[in-house]
Amino acid sequence: MKLRRCFVPRQLLFLLAAGLITSGARPALSQETITLRGGQTTPVRILGVTSSGVKVQMGAATMVEPFGNVTAVTMNPPPEFAAAVAAYERNDLPTALRNAQAVAQAYRGLPLDWVQQAMLMVGDIYVAMNQLPQAEQEYRDYQGAYPAAGVADVNVGLARIDVARKNYDAAKAKVDPILAEALKVRNPPKAAAALIGRAFLVSGQIKEQSGDLPGALEDYLRTAAVFPEDRVAAASAQERADALRKDHGTAVP
Repeated sequence: MKLRRCFVPRQLLFLLAAGLITSGARPALSQETITLRGGQTTPVRILGVTSSGVKVQMGAATMVEPFGNVTAVTMNPPPEFAAAVAAYERNDLPTALRNAQAVAQAYRGLPLDWVQQAMLMVGDIYVAMNQLPQAEQEYRDYQGAYPAAGVADVNVGLARIDVARKNYDAAKAKVDPILAEALKVRNPPKAAAALIGRAFLVSGQIKEQSGDLPGALEDYLRTAAVFPEDRVAAASAQERADALRKDHGTAVP
């Protein structure tokens, strides 16, 4: 899978039917910080997480800041995250799993999109490896770490398991409410956009299996071009979109 990012307004989905998706990288962050309740932002070195909070170094002192006190974190992803994505891209699932698990175990619970993506990636990799009970457990662990966002994310993960088991009606029942709400929101925040992208990927898989290839292509392009915040989901969707157009000459309706 070749990762591609799209830097166009979301309204231009159908102008992307020809596959005009360009690559790009996020700007590097200059330092690590935590923001506490009350709005105080402090430069720190983030050492990881414990069962109760974020372990940080401030000067010569090391302390654990309880999760409940931390409202935001600024931190670049560690090399293992990029390694996990790259390995998943080339279908090296064992390497992807090892690196994604390293990220998830070290930073589980931090309010950072790449940590959440890593945890969900572990579940997705288990689905790809047909280790479905392990995948379900990973999605449940994610819900425990991110209870505010976890229900919908977990439902999309469980829908992927349903697709793997060819239980398409159950998968559709899980993602359709998410997509119905998504169509009501303009410019959703990044985490919500990543969720919507994953849901459209599953919807595309369901439609492809039912024979609705134009509908599947439309959903895949929504993930790849309009909601590409989850890079792995966007790459998977772009791969399927390219295959539909190449193998079947499919076009968006």
